[in-house]
Amino acid sequence: MSLPQTDADGLHREGGSSNSQEDPFVLFQPAGRRGRVAAGISLLDAANQLGVGIESLCRGVQTCGKCRVRIEDGPFEKEGIVSSRDHVSEMKEAERSHLALHGASEEERLACATMVLDDLVVFVPEESRTSKQIVRKEAGNHVIDLDPAIRLYCLDVPAADLSDEGRGDLERLTAALQRQFDLGSLTVDYAVLPYLQRALRQENWRVTVTIWQDHEIVRVQPGIHDTALGLAVDIGSTTVAAYLCDLRTGQVLATESAMNPQVVHGEDIMSRISYTQEHEDGLKVLNHAILGMLTTLAERAVGEAGLELADIVDVVLVGNTVMHHLVLGIDPSYLGGSPFPTCLCNPLDVKARDLGLEFNIGCHIHVLPVKASYVGADNMAVVLAEAPHEQDDIMLIIDVGTNGEILLGSRERLLSASSPTGPAFEGAQITFGMRAAEGAIERIEIDPHTLETRFQVIGREGWSDEWQDPNADPWIYVDGRRKRRRPIVTPVLAQGICGSGIIDAVAEMLKSGVLLPSGAFNPDRKGDRIVTSNGLPAFVIARADQTAFGRDIVVSIADVRALQLAKAALYAGARILMERLGVDHVDKVVLAGAFGSYINKKSALVLGLFPDCGLDSVSAVGNAAGDGARIALLNRSKRKEIERIARWIEHVQIPMEGEFQEIFINSLSMPHATDAFEHARALFEAKGAS
Repeated sequence: MSLPQTDADGLHREGGSSNSQEDPFVLFQPAGRRGRVAAGISLLDAANQLGVGIESLCRGVQTCGKCRVRIEDGPFEKEGIVSSRDHVSEMKEAERSHLALHGASEEERLACATMVLDDLVVFVPEESRTSKQIVRKEAGNHVIDLDPAIRLYCLDVPAADLSDEGRGDLERLTAALQRQFDLGSLTVDYAVLPYLQRALRQENWRVTVTIWQDHEIVRVQPGIHDTALGLAVDIGSTTVAAYLCDLRTGQVLATESAMNPQVVHGEDIMSRISYTQEHEDGLKVLNHAILGMLTTLAERAVGEAGLELADIVDVVLVGNTVMHHLVLGIDPSYLGGSPFPTCLCNPLDVKARDLGLEFNIGCHIHVLPVKASYVGADNMAVVLAEAPHEQDDIMLIIDVGTNGEILLGSRERLLSASSPTGPAFEGAQITFGMRAAEGAIERIEIDPHTLETRFQVIGREGWSDEWQDPNADPWIYVDGRRKRRRPIVTPVLAQGICGSGIIDAVAEMLKSGVLLPSGAFNPDRKGDRIVTSNGLPAFVIARADQTAFGRDIVVSIADVRALQLAKAALYAGARILMERLGVDHVDKVVLAGAFGSYINKKSALVLGLFPDCGLDSVSAVGNAAGDGARIALLNRSKRKEIERIARWIEHVQIPMEGEFQEIFINSLSMPHATDAFEHARALFEAKGAS
């Protein structure tokens, strides 16, 4: 039942126990934790072994109903496995009754009652997770000239009388708008008409009219109203972020974000394309998943603001080209093969109701333009946010994610490209990799002399060498009376390593002499943290007593290799753009994307993630794509601007460049095999590596 796969370290393995003697392989999403477990154990025990937190208040006796999970069906080529609901034990009547009692769907199982028989991909719903995913997508600080596509007009319309023969209520309304506000030729959304006459009469012919782009009536409300909401949405391969804005003031009323639910069907965009090709209903499944998440985020946002979905009258969506196609219900299959054609590149306006989104009935959705197959609307949003086309300096913008998007240039010339980095930067394909959630190691330091390691974990303050012993006496004595020193709580322990942590780990191993620039383990470096794990050289980051599952968390040579491949693809893309532009250095490096904001700049430079430069020239700007979507939402002229700029930007197909292979191979070395990295080497000297 399994597919062969070659790991990042070049080792072939089989994906499942049905065709091999290996234990079943289990992948838990959206955490991204994976590994082999003994056949016959429960999914709850498997989750505990792999450091995945699943709620279980009853400790596995099938009474609380909190440990609900979903078994995915189908092939998962990235992992080299086939998952099936037949790969777990059959549901017994007790479990069926408990699920029914707790209102579970037909597809859900209780992790405590479900035994692992073969390879599986398991999705853990948000309500069943003990460690909630950390999705860092805060809105940035941008000064935006407020000029939204939506305008509100309050007016009194002359009442109908017998002399108005030949003129209906709509004509009476448009005439009043033209007369009072000098509005030209107006059209009306057909969906408004069934409610028009009642709205006019309900408040004695006083109404508030919502008009889109100065020509289309999209809402008529009885009386005086001042609420018009807009939603800016960045649909990433891994995370989705939504910003609810007041279109009258520009204020961000609420920010909501979550994991992209499509991740269970593939961690990167090529896996999503494959899913639509291999499943008859694949496009429908992925489309419904992302539209359902958009509704969920919008509901949360308006709920926080004390408003309603019907108050949302304008939306701007951005995303990479595959996400762009999937949210619009367009088959992305053609993006998977040469010449990688997009369905459309121009911006698009579509009614929310046509996508099945229950916002205001007249709500428009504006989708920013796409530049190329793998340079999407999200990259154009980054251009709006960071404005490289308005700069004199040569700016390099890297949006770090499963598909690295790169911009290079200035007001004179601007180049764009994409680089298939894969999900390693987000913790996937790493032995103990996980996404940013409570328990994820996100910062690491290694003493270059002793190789002693300390780290920071999401959800726990301080470095690991500062942690207090949880078994220490919690009482102190004050004036002879015993008082509690601190509340008794279960401390957060390490469960895995997220993307920023793996970058730190490899950079620190390199600076400390554990690794050679080639990525191989240094045979002359000795220490009890240098071990063998699953037959491969590895370095212990967290010892067993510091982890949630009582085993060492290590970084193996296979993990190093996965990171090298990702960073080499990113650097090679930037280097080719520099050669095309005719420059040998950049003035500014901008790390965009939520993940880019949490990368340690020193570690990234040591690895050679971007061209060598002073660290004061490197900045992180957070979710620039989301900021660009918000700019387009609040200023309609920016929609026209980016449409023009998108045509002006030059796209470079990196893998098609003749020198790509040579540059890529040289980029595997850390920081680089041939390029001078003077600033990076200074960091080596400061570290005092042995």
